[in-house]
Amino acid sequence: MAEKKPERQQSSSWGAQVEKNLRVAFDALPNEVPVMLFTEKGGNDALNMAARELLKSFSKISSKVVFSEFDLKSEEAGKRNVTSGPTLIFDPDRYSIRYLGVPYGEEARTLVGMMLLIGFRTGNMSEQALKVIKRIGSRREIKVFVSPTCPYCPEQAINAVKTAIERPDIASVEIIDIQSNQETANRYSAFSVPQVFANDVLIAHGAQAEELFALSLDKLEQQTVFIPETDAELVETDVVIVGGGPAGLAAGIYTVRSGLRTAVIERGPLGGQVATTPIVENYPGFARVPGKTLVDILVSHALEYVQIFQGEEVVEIQSGPRIEVRTSRRRFTARALILATGANYKRLGVPGEMNFMGRGVSYCATCDGPLFKNKKVIVVGGGNSAVTEALHLYNIGVQTVLVHRRNTLRAQEHLAKNIFSNNIEVLWDTEVLEIRGKERVAEVVLQNKRTGEVYPFPVQGVFVAIGYEPSVDLAKALGVELSPEGFIKHDSHHRTNIPGIYSAGDVEGGYKQIVTAMGQGTEAALSVFEDLAHPYWTSEQGRQSGVARM
Repeated sequence: MAEKKPERQQSSSWGAQVEKNLRVAFDALPNEVPVMLFTEKGGNDALNMAARELLKSFSKISSKVVFSEFDLKSEEAGKRNVTSGPTLIFDPDRYSIRYLGVPYGEEARTLVGMMLLIGFRTGNMSEQALKVIKRIGSRREIKVFVSPTCPYCPEQAINAVKTAIERPDIASVEIIDIQSNQETANRYSAFSVPQVFANDVLIAHGAQAEELFALSLDKLEQQTVFIPETDAELVETDVVIVGGGPAGLAAGIYTVRSGLRTAVIERGPLGGQVATTPIVENYPGFARVPGKTLVDILVSHALEYVQIFQGEEVVEIQSGPRIEVRTSRRRFTARALILATGANYKRLGVPGEMNFMGRGVSYCATCDGPLFKNKKVIVVGGGNSAVTEALHLYNIGVQTVLVHRRNTLRAQEHLAKNIFSNNIEVLWDTEVLEIRGKERVAEVVLQNKRTGEVYPFPVQGVFVAIGYEPSVDLAKALGVELSPEGFIKHDSHHRTNIPGIYSAGDVEGGYKQIVTAMGQGTEAALSVFEDLAHPYWTSEQGRQSGVARM
Protein backbone atom coordinates (compact mmCIF):
# COMPACT_ATOMS: atom_id res chain seq x y z
CA MET A 1 0.00 0.00 0.00
CA ALA A 2 1.34 3.42 -0.94
CA GLU A 3 2.24 5.63 1.98
CA LYS A 4 -0.29 8.45 2.46
CA LYS A 5 1.19 11.93 2.04
CA PRO A 6 0.89 14.25 5.01
CA GLU A 7 -2.02 16.68 4.69
CA ARG A 8 0.29 19.71 4.42
CA GLN A 9 2.25 18.06 1.62
CA GLN A 10 -0.97 17.20 -0.25
CA SER A 11 -2.17 20.79 0.10
CA SER A 12 1.17 22.08 -1.15
CA SER A 13 1.04 19.78 -4.18
CA TRP A 14 -2.51 20.86 -4.97
CA GLY A 15 -1.53 24.53 -4.66
CA ALA A 16 1.44 24.04 -6.96
CA GLN A 17 -0.80 22.41 -9.57
CA VAL A 18 -3.29 25.28 -9.39
CA GLU A 19 -0.48 27.80 -9.81
CA LYS A 20 0.86 25.86 -12.79
CA ASN A 21 -2.58 25.80 -14.45
CA LEU A 22 -3.03 29.53 -13.86
CA ARG A 23 0.40 30.29 -15.31
CA VAL A 24 -0.41 28.34 -18.48
CA ALA A 25 -3.79 30.07 -18.83
CA PHE A 26 -2.46 33.61 -18.28
CA ASP A 27 0.64 33.15 -20.41
CA ALA A 28 -1.65 32.18 -23.30
CA LEU A 29 -3.41 35.56 -23.16
CA PRO A 30 -2.77 37.70 -26.25
CA ASN A 31 -3.01 40.94 -24.23
CA GLU A 32 -1.87 42.29 -20.88
CA VAL A 33 -4.34 42.71 -18.00
CA PRO A 34 -3.70 46.01 -16.21
CA VAL A 35 -5.05 46.00 -12.63
CA MET A 36 -5.00 49.13 -10.46
CA LEU A 37 -5.44 48.78 -6.68
CA PHE A 38 -6.51 51.78 -4.60
CA THR A 39 -5.93 51.62 -0.84
CA GLU A 40 -6.02 53.97 2.12
CA LYS A 41 -3.07 54.05 4.47
CA GLY A 42 -4.23 53.20 7.98
CA GLY A 43 -7.73 52.38 6.83
CA ASN A 44 -9.02 48.83 6.53
CA ASP A 45 -5.43 47.58 6.75
CA ALA A 46 -6.32 43.87 6.80
CA LEU A 47 -8.42 44.11 3.65
CA ASN A 48 -5.89 46.35 1.91
CA MET A 49 -3.10 43.91 2.71
CA ALA A 50 -5.16 40.94 1.52
CA ALA A 51 -5.96 42.66 -1.78
CA ARG A 52 -2.32 43.70 -2.25
CA GLU A 53 -0.94 40.21 -1.61
CA LEU A 54 -3.59 38.62 -3.84
CA LEU A 55 -2.72 40.80 -6.82
CA LYS A 56 1.01 40.47 -6.22
CA SER A 57 0.65 36.70 -6.34
CA PHE A 58 -1.06 36.91 -9.75
CA SER A 59 1.56 39.29 -11.13
CA LYS A 60 4.25 36.82 -10.00
CA ILE A 61 2.45 33.96 -11.71
CA SER A 62 2.36 35.76 -15.06
CA SER A 63 3.84 38.91 -16.53
CA LYS A 64 0.56 39.40 -18.38
CA VAL A 65 -0.99 40.65 -15.11
CA VAL A 66 0.30 44.21 -14.68
CA PHE A 67 -0.34 45.37 -11.11
CA SER A 68 -0.02 48.92 -9.76
CA GLU A 69 -1.13 50.46 -6.45
CA PHE A 70 -2.29 53.98 -5.58
CA ASP A 71 -3.33 55.82 -2.45
CA LEU A 72 -6.91 57.08 -2.17
CA LYS A 73 -5.52 60.62 -1.85
CA SER A 74 -3.52 60.35 -5.04
CA GLU A 75 -4.20 62.24 -8.24
CA GLU A 76 -4.95 58.94 -9.96
CA ALA A 77 -7.71 58.17 -7.44
CA GLY A 78 -9.28 61.55 -8.14
CA LYS A 79 -9.04 60.99 -11.87
CA ARG A 80 -10.71 57.57 -11.57
CA ASN A 81 -13.31 58.81 -9.04
CA VAL A 82 -12.28 56.21 -6.44
CA THR A 83 -13.44 57.09 -2.93
CA SER A 84 -13.06 53.88 -0.91
CA GLY A 85 -10.56 51.10 -0.56
CA PRO A 86 -9.69 48.50 -1.38
CA THR A 87 -10.95 49.10 -4.93
CA LEU A 88 -9.66 47.22 -7.97
CA ILE A 89 -9.95 48.71 -11.46
CA PHE A 90 -9.33 46.58 -14.55
CA ASP A 91 -7.91 47.87 -17.85
CA PRO A 92 -9.46 51.32 -17.31
CA ASP A 93 -8.38 52.69 -20.69
CA ARG A 94 -10.69 50.19 -22.43
CA TYR A 95 -13.37 49.15 -19.95
CA SER A 96 -15.28 50.41 -16.94
CA ILE A 97 -14.94 47.44 -14.58
CA ARG A 98 -14.14 47.69 -10.89
CA TYR A 99 -14.32 45.49 -7.80
CA LEU A 100 -15.02 47.01 -4.37
CA GLY A 101 -13.52 44.74 -1.73
CA VAL A 102 -11.26 41.69 -1.85
CA PRO A 103 -12.14 38.89 -4.32
CA TYR A 104 -11.36 35.91 -2.11
CA GLY A 105 -13.29 32.73 -1.35
CA GLU A 106 -15.86 32.03 -4.07
CA GLU A 107 -15.07 35.45 -5.54
CA ALA A 108 -11.59 34.27 -6.54
CA ARG A 109 -13.43 32.56 -9.41
CA THR A 110 -14.79 35.95 -10.44
CA LEU A 111 -11.31 37.50 -10.36
CA VAL A 112 -9.74 34.77 -12.50
CA GLY A 113 -12.66 34.72 -14.91
CA MET A 114 -12.69 38.47 -15.49
CA MET A 115 -8.92 38.70 -15.96
CA LEU A 116 -9.00 35.95 -18.59
CA LEU A 117 -11.86 37.65 -20.44
CA ILE A 118 -10.06 40.99 -20.33
CA GLY A 119 -6.86 39.37 -21.55
CA PHE A 120 -8.67 38.01 -24.59
CA ARG A 121 -10.70 41.24 -24.94
CA THR A 122 -13.86 39.30 -25.61
CA GLY A 123 -16.91 38.57 -23.52
CA ASN A 124 -17.26 35.11 -25.10
CA MET A 125 -21.04 35.44 -24.86
CA SER A 126 -23.50 33.10 -26.49
CA GLU A 127 -24.91 34.23 -29.82
CA GLN A 128 -28.37 34.68 -28.31
CA ALA A 129 -27.17 36.81 -25.37
CA LEU A 130 -24.95 38.90 -27.62
CA LYS A 131 -27.90 39.73 -29.88
CA VAL A 132 -29.74 41.19 -26.90
CA ILE A 133 -26.72 43.09 -25.57
CA LYS A 134 -26.01 44.65 -28.96
CA ARG A 135 -29.50 46.08 -29.27
CA ILE A 136 -29.34 48.02 -25.97
CA GLY A 137 -29.21 51.68 -26.97
CA SER A 138 -28.76 53.59 -23.71
CA ARG A 139 -26.35 53.70 -20.78
CA ARG A 140 -26.32 50.86 -18.23
CA GLU A 141 -24.55 51.40 -14.90
CA ILE A 142 -24.44 47.92 -13.38
CA LYS A 143 -23.89 47.08 -9.71
CA VAL A 144 -23.51 43.43 -8.68
CA PHE A 145 -23.66 42.70 -4.94
CA VAL A 146 -21.71 39.57 -3.99
CA SER A 147 -20.28 37.69 -1.01
CA PRO A 148 -17.13 35.53 -0.77
CA THR A 149 -19.26 32.68 0.63
CA CYS A 150 -21.83 32.67 -2.19
CA PRO A 151 -21.28 29.98 -4.88
CA TYR A 152 -23.90 31.59 -7.13
CA CYS A 153 -22.29 35.05 -7.23
CA PRO A 154 -19.39 34.47 -9.64
CA GLU A 155 -21.77 33.41 -12.42
CA GLN A 156 -23.75 36.65 -12.14
CA ALA A 157 -20.66 38.83 -11.74
CA ILE A 158 -19.11 37.32 -14.86
CA ASN A 159 -22.34 37.99 -16.77
CA ALA A 160 -21.90 41.68 -15.94
CA VAL A 161 -18.20 41.67 -16.86
CA LYS A 162 -18.97 40.03 -20.22
CA THR A 163 -21.45 42.81 -20.91
CA ALA A 164 -18.91 45.54 -20.07
CA ILE A 165 -16.37 43.94 -22.40
CA GLU A 166 -18.81 43.48 -25.29
CA ARG A 167 -20.36 46.94 -24.90
CA PRO A 168 -17.77 49.27 -23.31
CA ASP A 169 -19.60 52.16 -25.00
CA ILE A 170 -22.68 51.80 -22.79
CA ALA A 171 -21.87 49.49 -19.84
CA SER A 172 -20.01 50.08 -16.58
CA VAL A 173 -19.73 47.46 -13.84
CA GLU A 174 -19.13 47.65 -10.09
CA ILE A 175 -18.88 44.33 -8.26
CA ILE A 176 -19.50 45.08 -4.59
CA ASP A 177 -18.55 42.76 -1.73
CA ILE A 178 -21.31 43.26 0.86
CA GLN A 179 -19.06 42.20 3.74
CA SER A 180 -16.54 44.99 3.22
CA ASN A 181 -19.08 47.52 1.90
CA GLN A 182 -21.97 47.13 4.30
CA GLU A 183 -22.97 50.79 4.10
CA THR A 184 -23.49 50.51 0.34
CA ALA A 185 -25.31 47.21 0.78
CA ASN A 186 -27.60 48.83 3.35
CA ARG A 187 -28.30 51.75 1.03
CA TYR A 188 -29.47 49.38 -1.69
CA SER A 189 -31.11 46.95 0.78
CA ALA A 190 -28.91 44.24 -0.74
CA PHE A 191 -29.16 41.73 2.10
CA SER A 192 -29.16 38.64 -0.11
CA VAL A 193 -26.72 37.84 -2.89
CA PRO A 194 -26.30 37.94 -5.77
CA GLN A 195 -28.35 41.02 -6.58
CA VAL A 196 -27.92 43.18 -9.68
CA PHE A 197 -28.94 46.80 -10.11
CA ALA A 198 -28.84 48.67 -13.41
CA ASN A 199 -29.25 52.43 -13.28
CA ASP A 200 -30.19 51.92 -9.59
CA VAL A 201 -33.09 49.63 -10.54
CA LEU A 202 -33.11 46.06 -9.19
CA ILE A 203 -33.06 43.85 -12.30
CA ALA A 204 -31.99 40.47 -10.95
CA HIS A 205 -32.07 38.56 -7.67
CA GLY A 206 -30.15 35.30 -7.84
CA ALA A 207 -27.96 33.76 -10.52
CA GLN A 208 -29.15 33.78 -14.13
CA ALA A 209 -28.18 32.25 -17.43
CA GLU A 210 -26.39 34.93 -19.46
CA GLU A 211 -29.32 35.19 -21.90
CA LEU A 212 -31.71 36.02 -19.04
CA PHE A 213 -29.16 38.46 -17.61
CA ALA A 214 -28.91 40.20 -20.98
CA LEU A 215 -32.70 40.35 -21.32
CA SER A 216 -33.10 41.70 -17.76
CA LEU A 217 -30.50 44.36 -18.53
CA ASP A 218 -32.30 45.29 -21.73
CA LYS A 219 -35.77 45.47 -20.12
CA LEU A 220 -34.49 46.95 -16.80
CA GLU A 221 -36.52 44.39 -14.86
CA GLN A 222 -35.95 40.77 -13.92
CA GLN A 223 -36.86 38.31 -16.66
CA THR A 224 -37.65 34.65 -15.98
CA VAL A 225 -38.03 33.21 -19.48
CA PHE A 226 -35.84 33.61 -22.53
CA ILE A 227 -37.17 32.45 -25.88
CA PRO A 228 -34.56 32.25 -28.64
CA GLU A 229 -35.35 34.44 -31.61
CA THR A 230 -34.18 31.74 -34.03
CA ASP A 231 -33.36 28.04 -33.87
CA ALA A 232 -30.00 27.50 -32.23
CA GLU A 233 -27.49 24.72 -32.80
CA LEU A 234 -28.90 21.20 -32.95
CA VAL A 235 -27.34 18.56 -30.68
CA GLU A 236 -28.22 14.96 -31.54
CA THR A 237 -27.63 12.57 -28.68
CA ASP A 238 -28.96 9.40 -27.05
CA VAL A 239 -29.87 10.77 -23.61
CA VAL A 240 -30.70 14.23 -22.33
CA ILE A 241 -30.58 14.77 -18.57
CA VAL A 242 -32.29 17.87 -17.22
CA GLY A 243 -30.64 18.84 -13.94
CA GLY A 244 -27.02 19.09 -12.83
CA GLY A 245 -27.36 18.10 -9.18
CA PRO A 246 -26.01 14.85 -7.69
CA ALA A 247 -28.69 12.74 -9.40
CA GLY A 248 -28.20 14.27 -12.83
CA LEU A 249 -24.41 14.19 -12.70
CA ALA A 250 -24.34 10.57 -11.51
CA ALA A 251 -26.79 9.63 -14.27
CA GLY A 252 -24.53 11.35 -16.81
CA ILE A 253 -21.49 9.39 -15.69
CA TYR A 254 -23.30 6.05 -15.92
CA THR A 255 -25.07 6.63 -19.24
CA VAL A 256 -21.77 7.55 -20.90
CA ARG A 257 -20.01 4.60 -19.30
CA SER A 258 -22.78 2.46 -20.82
CA GLY A 259 -21.87 3.76 -24.27
CA LEU A 260 -24.68 6.31 -24.66
CA ARG A 261 -24.07 9.83 -25.94
CA THR A 262 -25.36 12.12 -23.21
CA ALA A 263 -26.00 15.79 -22.55
CA VAL A 264 -26.64 17.27 -19.08
CA ILE A 265 -28.53 20.57 -19.04
CA GLU A 266 -28.46 22.75 -15.91
CA ARG A 267 -29.90 26.26 -15.79
CA GLY A 268 -28.15 27.30 -12.56
CA PRO A 269 -24.97 26.42 -10.64
CA LEU A 270 -24.00 22.77 -10.77
CA GLY A 271 -24.54 20.68 -7.65
CA GLY A 272 -27.99 21.91 -6.69
CA GLN A 273 -28.65 22.43 -2.99
CA VAL A 274 -25.40 20.70 -2.03
CA ALA A 275 -23.44 23.70 -3.33
CA THR A 276 -24.95 25.90 -0.60
CA THR A 277 -24.69 23.37 2.25
CA PRO A 278 -22.04 24.68 4.68
CA ILE A 279 -20.81 21.30 5.92
CA VAL A 280 -21.77 17.77 4.85
CA GLU A 281 -21.16 15.23 7.61
CA ASN A 282 -22.97 12.15 6.30
CA TYR A 283 -21.36 11.52 2.90
CA PRO A 284 -19.48 8.19 3.03
CA GLY A 285 -15.74 8.67 2.80
CA PHE A 286 -15.72 12.19 4.23
CA ALA A 287 -16.15 12.80 7.96
CA ARG A 288 -16.74 16.50 7.25
CA VAL A 289 -16.61 18.23 3.88
CA PRO A 290 -17.92 21.63 2.69
CA GLY A 291 -20.82 21.15 0.30
CA LYS A 292 -19.16 23.23 -2.40
CA THR A 293 -15.99 21.13 -2.17
CA LEU A 294 -18.01 17.95 -2.59
CA VAL A 295 -19.76 19.47 -5.61
CA ASP A 296 -16.42 20.43 -7.18
CA ILE A 297 -15.20 16.84 -6.82
CA LEU A 298 -18.40 15.45 -8.33
CA VAL A 299 -18.45 17.93 -11.23
CA SER A 300 -14.78 17.30 -12.03
CA HIS A 301 -15.49 13.57 -12.19
CA ALA A 302 -18.60 14.03 -14.36
CA LEU A 303 -16.73 16.25 -16.82
CA GLU A 304 -14.39 13.36 -17.56
CA TYR A 305 -17.38 11.60 -19.14
CA VAL A 306 -20.33 13.77 -20.00
CA GLN A 307 -20.90 17.03 -21.85
CA ILE A 308 -22.55 19.58 -19.55
CA PHE A 309 -24.54 22.56 -20.81
CA GLN A 310 -24.65 24.93 -17.85
CA GLY A 311 -26.67 28.14 -17.77
CA GLU A 312 -29.29 26.92 -20.24
CA GLU A 313 -32.98 27.12 -19.44
CA VAL A 314 -35.18 24.34 -20.83
CA VAL A 315 -38.15 26.10 -22.40
CA GLU A 316 -39.93 23.20 -24.12
CA ILE A 317 -39.86 19.40 -24.34
CA GLN A 318 -41.71 17.34 -26.93
CA SER A 319 -42.02 13.58 -26.46
CA GLY A 320 -42.11 11.07 -29.27
CA PRO A 321 -39.90 8.50 -30.98
CA ARG A 322 -37.22 11.22 -30.87
CA ILE A 323 -37.55 13.43 -27.81
CA GLU A 324 -36.84 17.10 -28.57
CA VAL A 325 -35.59 19.48 -25.88
CA ARG A 326 -35.39 23.19 -26.61
CA THR A 327 -33.31 25.45 -24.37
CA SER A 328 -32.51 29.15 -24.36
CA ARG A 329 -29.54 28.42 -26.64
CA ARG A 330 -30.10 25.33 -28.78
CA ARG A 331 -32.13 22.22 -29.54
CA PHE A 332 -31.41 18.66 -28.48
CA THR A 333 -32.84 15.42 -29.82
CA ALA A 334 -32.56 12.19 -27.88
CA ARG A 335 -33.97 8.71 -27.50
CA ALA A 336 -34.48 9.07 -23.74
CA LEU A 337 -34.89 11.82 -21.18
CA ILE A 338 -34.07 11.79 -17.46
CA LEU A 339 -35.76 14.48 -15.36
CA ALA A 340 -33.47 15.22 -12.40
CA THR A 341 -34.87 18.68 -11.78
CA GLY A 342 -34.64 18.50 -7.99
CA ALA A 343 -36.65 20.58 -5.57
CA ASN A 344 -36.92 24.23 -4.57
CA TYR A 345 -37.05 25.85 -1.16
CA LYS A 346 -40.53 25.94 0.37
CA ARG A 347 -41.90 29.36 1.26
CA LEU A 348 -43.59 30.20 4.54
CA GLY A 349 -46.47 31.82 2.69
CA VAL A 350 -46.95 34.55 5.30
CA PRO A 351 -47.47 38.31 4.83
CA GLY A 352 -44.18 40.12 4.31
CA GLU A 353 -42.16 37.12 3.10
CA MET A 354 -42.05 38.10 -0.56
CA ASN A 355 -41.77 41.83 0.17
CA PHE A 356 -38.64 41.33 2.29
CA MET A 357 -36.97 38.64 0.18
CA GLY A 358 -33.38 39.82 -0.17
CA ARG A 359 -33.99 42.46 2.50
CA GLY A 360 -33.74 40.21 5.53
CA VAL A 361 -35.57 37.10 4.32
CA SER A 362 -33.20 34.43 3.05
CA TYR A 363 -33.20 30.77 2.07
CA CYS A 364 -29.42 30.32 2.08
CA ALA A 365 -27.33 30.83 5.21
CA THR A 366 -24.13 30.06 3.32
CA CYS A 367 -24.80 32.89 0.85
CA ASP A 368 -26.23 35.56 3.13
CA GLY A 369 -25.21 34.62 6.67
CA PRO A 370 -22.02 36.75 6.91
CA LEU A 371 -24.02 39.96 6.49
CA PHE A 372 -25.88 39.20 9.75
CA LYS A 373 -22.83 38.82 11.96
CA ASN A 374 -23.60 40.19 15.47
CA LYS A 375 -27.24 40.60 14.45
CA LYS A 376 -30.25 38.62 15.65
CA VAL A 377 -32.04 36.25 13.28
CA ILE A 378 -34.46 33.37 13.42
CA VAL A 379 -34.16 30.11 11.52
CA VAL A 380 -37.57 28.60 10.79
CA GLY A 381 -37.78 24.80 10.71
CA GLY A 382 -36.84 21.71 12.68
CA GLY A 383 -35.32 19.27 10.19
CA ASN A 384 -31.75 18.63 9.08
CA SER A 385 -31.64 21.70 6.84
CA ALA A 386 -32.88 24.09 9.51
CA VAL A 387 -30.56 22.77 12.20
CA THR A 388 -27.56 22.83 9.83
CA GLU A 389 -28.37 26.44 8.87
CA ALA A 390 -28.77 27.44 12.53
CA LEU A 391 -25.44 25.89 13.52
CA HIS A 392 -23.66 27.55 10.59
CA LEU A 393 -25.07 30.99 11.48
CA TYR A 394 -24.20 30.53 15.16
CA ASN A 395 -20.64 29.50 14.29
CA ILE A 396 -20.01 32.63 12.18
CA GLY A 397 -21.17 34.96 14.95
CA VAL A 398 -24.87 35.45 14.22
CA GLN A 399 -27.28 35.62 17.18
CA THR A 400 -29.48 32.68 16.21
CA VAL A 401 -32.88 31.53 17.44
CA LEU A 402 -34.51 28.38 16.06
CA VAL A 403 -38.30 28.56 15.60
CA HIS A 404 -40.06 25.20 15.29
CA ARG A 405 -43.75 24.46 15.12
CA ARG A 406 -43.41 21.15 16.97
CA ASN A 407 -42.07 20.26 20.44
CA THR A 408 -39.25 18.02 19.18
CA LEU A 409 -36.72 18.39 16.37
CA ARG A 410 -36.99 16.17 13.30
CA ALA A 411 -33.27 16.51 12.58
CA GLN A 412 -30.79 13.68 13.03
CA GLU A 413 -29.78 13.12 16.65
CA HIS A 414 -26.18 14.22 16.03
CA LEU A 415 -27.30 17.58 14.66
CA ALA A 416 -29.93 18.10 17.36
CA LYS A 417 -27.37 17.50 20.10
CA ASN A 418 -25.20 20.26 18.65
CA ILE A 419 -28.09 22.73 18.97
CA PHE A 420 -28.40 22.01 22.67
CA SER A 421 -24.68 21.78 23.41
CA ASN A 422 -24.20 25.25 21.88
CA ASN A 423 -27.12 26.63 23.91
CA ILE A 424 -28.91 27.89 20.79
CA GLU A 425 -32.33 29.14 21.83
CA VAL A 426 -35.29 27.14 20.48
CA LEU A 427 -38.86 28.44 20.45
CA TRP A 428 -40.99 25.29 20.55
CA ASP A 429 -44.57 24.93 19.28
CA THR A 430 -44.18 28.26 17.51
CA GLU A 431 -45.14 29.52 14.05
CA VAL A 432 -44.36 32.69 12.12
CA LEU A 433 -47.55 34.60 11.26
CA GLU A 434 -46.05 37.70 9.64
CA ILE A 435 -42.76 39.41 8.77
CA ARG A 436 -42.63 43.16 9.35
CA GLY A 437 -40.34 46.09 8.73
CA LYS A 438 -39.86 49.19 6.61
CA GLU A 439 -36.82 49.07 4.33
CA ARG A 440 -35.79 45.68 5.77
CA VAL A 441 -36.91 43.09 8.32
CA ALA A 442 -37.37 44.51 11.82
CA GLU A 443 -39.57 41.92 13.53
CA VAL A 444 -41.70 38.84 13.11
CA VAL A 445 -45.08 38.05 14.59
CA LEU A 446 -45.02 34.67 16.33
CA GLN A 447 -47.75 32.46 17.73
CA ASN A 448 -47.31 29.81 20.39
CA LYS A 449 -49.56 27.00 19.15
CA ARG A 450 -49.88 25.48 22.58
CA THR A 451 -50.98 28.61 24.47
CA GLY A 452 -52.37 30.63 21.54
CA GLU A 453 -50.25 33.66 22.51
CA VAL A 454 -49.42 36.03 19.62
CA TYR A 455 -46.50 38.41 20.09
CA PRO A 456 -43.90 40.45 18.15
CA PHE A 457 -40.31 39.23 18.16
CA PRO A 458 -37.59 41.73 17.10
CA VAL A 459 -35.10 40.27 14.58
CA GLN A 460 -33.06 41.55 11.66
CA GLY A 461 -33.20 38.42 9.57
CA VAL A 462 -35.40 35.41 8.80
CA PHE A 463 -33.81 32.25 7.38
CA VAL A 464 -36.43 29.85 6.06
CA ALA A 465 -35.57 26.13 6.06
CA ILE A 466 -38.86 24.25 6.10
CA GLY A 467 -38.24 21.77 3.32
CA TYR A 468 -38.57 21.65 -0.42
CA GLU A 469 -41.13 21.52 -3.20
CA PRO A 470 -40.40 19.33 -6.24
CA SER A 471 -39.54 21.17 -9.44
CA VAL A 472 -42.09 19.50 -11.71
CA ASP A 473 -43.17 22.22 -14.17
CA LEU A 474 -41.49 20.46 -17.09
CA ALA A 475 -42.91 17.11 -16.01
CA LYS A 476 -46.45 18.51 -15.81
CA ALA A 477 -46.15 20.17 -19.22
CA LEU A 478 -45.17 16.79 -20.67
CA GLY A 479 -48.10 15.01 -19.04
CA VAL A 480 -45.93 13.00 -16.64
CA GLU A 481 -48.07 11.56 -13.85
CA LEU A 482 -47.43 12.93 -10.35
CA SER A 483 -47.97 11.40 -6.92
CA PRO A 484 -50.58 12.86 -4.54
CA GLU A 485 -47.70 14.70 -2.82
CA GLY A 486 -46.70 16.34 -6.10
CA PHE A 487 -43.57 14.31 -6.89
CA ILE A 488 -42.94 12.46 -10.15
CA LYS A 489 -44.60 9.06 -10.09
CA HIS A 490 -42.26 6.29 -11.21
CA ASP A 491 -41.75 2.55 -11.10
CA SER A 492 -38.82 0.65 -9.61
CA HIS A 493 -36.78 1.35 -12.75
CA HIS A 494 -37.45 5.12 -12.53
CA ARG A 495 -39.72 4.95 -15.57
CA THR A 496 -42.56 7.45 -15.74
CA ASN A 497 -45.91 6.86 -17.45
CA ILE A 498 -44.45 8.20 -20.72
CA PRO A 499 -42.15 5.77 -22.56
CA GLY A 500 -38.59 7.04 -22.81
CA ILE A 501 -38.93 9.52 -19.96
CA TYR A 502 -37.36 8.77 -16.57
CA SER A 503 -36.85 10.55 -13.26
CA ALA A 504 -34.22 10.61 -10.51
CA GLY A 505 -33.35 12.46 -7.32
CA ASP A 506 -35.34 14.79 -5.10
CA VAL A 507 -38.02 15.29 -7.75
CA GLU A 508 -39.12 11.72 -6.95
CA GLY A 509 -39.60 12.39 -3.22
CA GLY A 510 -38.40 9.99 -0.55
CA TYR A 511 -35.18 10.49 1.36
CA LYS A 512 -33.54 13.77 0.39
CA GLN A 513 -29.94 12.68 0.83
CA ILE A 514 -26.97 13.19 -1.48
CA VAL A 515 -26.12 9.48 -1.63
CA THR A 516 -29.78 8.59 -2.30
CA ALA A 517 -30.00 11.04 -5.19
CA MET A 518 -26.78 9.72 -6.71
CA GLY A 519 -28.01 6.14 -6.37
CA GLN A 520 -31.30 7.03 -8.06
CA GLY A 521 -29.43 8.77 -10.87
CA THR A 522 -27.29 5.67 -11.35
CA GLU A 523 -30.33 3.37 -11.39
CA ALA A 524 -32.13 5.57 -13.89
CA ALA A 525 -29.07 5.60 -16.17
CA LEU A 526 -28.78 1.81 -16.12
CA SER A 527 -32.51 1.48 -16.77
CA VAL A 528 -32.19 3.76 -19.79
CA PHE A 529 -29.34 1.64 -21.16
CA GLU A 530 -31.31 -1.60 -20.76
CA ASP A 531 -34.52 -0.14 -22.16
CA LEU A 532 -32.88 1.40 -25.24
CA ALA A 533 -31.35 -2.00 -25.98
CA HIS A 534 -34.67 -3.78 -25.35
CA PRO A 535 -37.52 -1.19 -25.36
CA TYR A 536 -40.15 -2.37 -22.90
CA TRP A 537 -42.79 -0.17 -24.55
CA THR A 538 -42.67 -2.14 -27.82
CA SER A 539 -43.87 -5.36 -26.18
CA GLU A 540 -47.48 -6.07 -25.29
CA GLN A 541 -46.47 -7.02 -21.75
CA GLY A 542 -44.54 -3.76 -21.39
CA ARG A 543 -47.45 -1.67 -22.66
CA GLN A 544 -49.80 -3.32 -20.18
CA SER A 545 -47.44 -3.07 -17.22
CA GLY A 546 -45.95 0.39 -17.74
CA VAL A 547 -48.38 2.40 -15.62
CA ALA A 548 -49.91 -0.42 -13.61
CA ARG A 549 -46.67 -1.08 -11.74
CA MET A 550 -46.40 2.52 -10.61
